[in-house]
Amino acid sequence: MSREYTSKERRAQKLKYAAVLLAVIFLFSSVLLLVNIWETRQGGTFSFGENVTVGSEMSLNGKNYCLKENVESVLVLGLDKFETDNPESYNNDKQADFLMLLVADHNSKTVTALHINRDTIANMNILGVAGDVVGSVKKQIALAHTYGNGKEMSCRNTADAVSDMLMGIQIDHYVSVTMDAVSVYNDFVGGVEVTVLDDFSGIDDTLVKDETVTLFGEHALNYVRTRYGLDDSSNSARMVRQRQYLEALYKKTLVCMENDDSFVINAGIKLAEYIVSDYTGNGLQELAERVSDYRFTEICEIDGRNIRGEKHMEFYPSEKSIKETVVKIFFEPKNK
Repeated sequence: MSREYTSKERRAQKLKYAAVLLAVIFLFSSVLLLVNIWETRQGGTFSFGENVTVGSEMSLNGKNYCLKENVESVLVLGLDKFETDNPESYNNDKQADFLMLLVADHNSKTVTALHINRDTIANMNILGVAGDVVGSVKKQIALAHTYGNGKEMSCRNTADAVSDMLMGIQIDHYVSVTMDAVSVYNDFVGGVEVTVLDDFSGIDDTLVKDETVTLFGEHALNYVRTRYGLDDSSNSARMVRQRQYLEALYKKTLVCMENDDSFVINAGIKLAEYIVSDYTGNGLQELAERVSDYRFTEICEIDGRNIRGEKHMEFYPSEKSIKETVVKIFFEPKNK
């Protein structure tokens, strides 16, 4: 084997690893940066106010910061319904049970993730049949996706709600994954091993607290999706399980990639039908190439308090924590 071929082979492997790193962090969508089949999608929604733009400044704890340049964000949504439910209907009831924002800083060559609590009480647009904004309401941010066509417009509406919550920070792109993808991809990699964090008695008796199990099929979905009926039914507790599962899934994915050169392509084909995105396939490939050498920093979370509302759990984020998180991810110290 020539040295030139070896170099190309290593580069290809490097890109594949970068792609899966980004994708697995964002809810089982291993095709996020792997599939070159999506068409450009556009929604007809509008943000609540002016987006934060380059040149914007903010003060925190006596220090001045300015908005970073050359930052790209992708919001990933895990929908609590299945691909066959309510296809493109304005009566759609698909909620975003999982929300995570990927932020790539192309100057510092880092990637940061923000895990957003689906119970967060936030402002969101109410959309008419044509996708136009007809009003606004304050509800759990997961419900922003229920307005619109259940696909592109609903995703963009959720991105607008996240933008408003994050003090006007622009959300560049989105990708949604229906819950079908969880079991499909979980089984595609041969199951995922976790140590069960909660007591699922009466809900899924195969999930025994503190026991180490390999999740398959509906049991994987139960583990990352269930919260009602558990001792701690808050979404905050479920988010801990989701991050635990994602880490284990990521490691399993790397093993599969190491042992099977066709894994990436086959995974993309397997999951493509479950995904909606405004990102083109070429755009995803370009992003993968750019972040292939980037350092992943951390998964952040906004602090706040959980309370039981009249019907559902509600999470009220701390304004202080929101500002600190926004500054940490999107701003940099202002040059003196």
